[in-house]
Amino acid sequence: MPRQAPELECSVEDKATLVALAKSRTAEAHAVERARIILACLDGKEIQQVAGELHVSLATVSKWRQRFSLWGLRGLRDQPRSGKPVRYDAAFRNRVLATLEESPPPGMSHWDGPAVAEKLDASVHAVWRVLRREGIYLQRRRSWCVSTDREFGPKAADVVGVYLNPPVNAVVLSVDEKPSIQAIERTSGYVETDSGKVVRGLKSTYKRHRTLNLFAALEVGTGQVKAKFTENKKREDFRSFLEDVLAGQPQDKEIHVILDNYSPHKGNDDWLAKFDGRVQFHFTPTSASWLNQIEIVFSLLQRKTLNGASFKTKDQLCEAIEAFIRKHNERAKPFRWRKREVKGSQLQNTIINLCN
Repeated sequence: MPRQAPELECSVEDKATLVALAKSRTAEAHAVERARIILACLDGKEIQQVAGELHVSLATVSKWRQRFSLWGLRGLRDQPRSGKPVRYDAAFRNRVLATLEESPPPGMSHWDGPAVAEKLDASVHAVWRVLRREGIYLQRRRSWCVSTDREFGPKAADVVGVYLNPPVNAVVLSVDEKPSIQAIERTSGYVETDSGKVVRGLKSTYKRHRTLNLFAALEVGTGQVKAKFTENKKREDFRSFLEDVLAGQPQDKEIHVILDNYSPHKGNDDWLAKFDGRVQFHFTPTSASWLNQIEIVFSLLQRKTLNGASFKTKDQLCEAIEAFIRKHNERAKPFRWRKREVKGSQLQNTIINLCN
């Protein structure tokens, strides 16, 4: 007589798991097949009958029936396999990162995927996988400016302190110049790309109609901006602009002026002496003019008025800038200082640090 297979035992919870797996449309096909084999065996069907209904071999049914009998649901999983030896391991990743710290090949300004792969005699796809995993984008570029001012801390604290806690009965002005603004004339409009997207288009050829220099002062407490156009940006022009701004300020208030380290801003002790201490200068640290809030106004001016614009004359350029300032002043409000931490130097997040 043929040998009878031992009867299977299964808990209610395990059977519910098998039923859900057998009906699943997202689970792996081999897992679904094994669940159906075990459910059929639990129903009391013989191995030959199960193999015929599910179109699998007798050996397959016998194998998974036996493994489920010994280990339950855990027995339906694949056992670990040695697989193909790993070629691109952690050591390869470190070699890729170390290569990026070396000088690129002659004739190249920077590394790219194929160059790294050739250097390491490896697959370019393996190199790209490492770069993607580490979040390294060799074609993207960012610039940075690190202040090396030894007195960065005291100077930055002085400027930020004037923003957050200005002196009593005082006006705080953020002053700077935007030099050499070009009056450029060029055709622009909307164009349709090959993909069907409509974008702003600029003609590659253009005409230059001279340049102008813009002095501007932001009253930090109100957000109001005062500006003046000049042909030059010498110390005399800077003093003349400040005198125009001070003429509109109350005589009984101190004036605190935040400036960067541009040379016309320095060497004005004789001019400041005329005000008997009423006017005081606060200088941002070297290479940290971004601490000056007037740079926010210049950024808005560049993005909203100058980028992509066309001016047939320098007068048109002046009119456009004046219109921007008028509109800004109509709804002016103070800029809120949001930066929690101000650093003079940045961490050296070089590629080689990722190897450690």
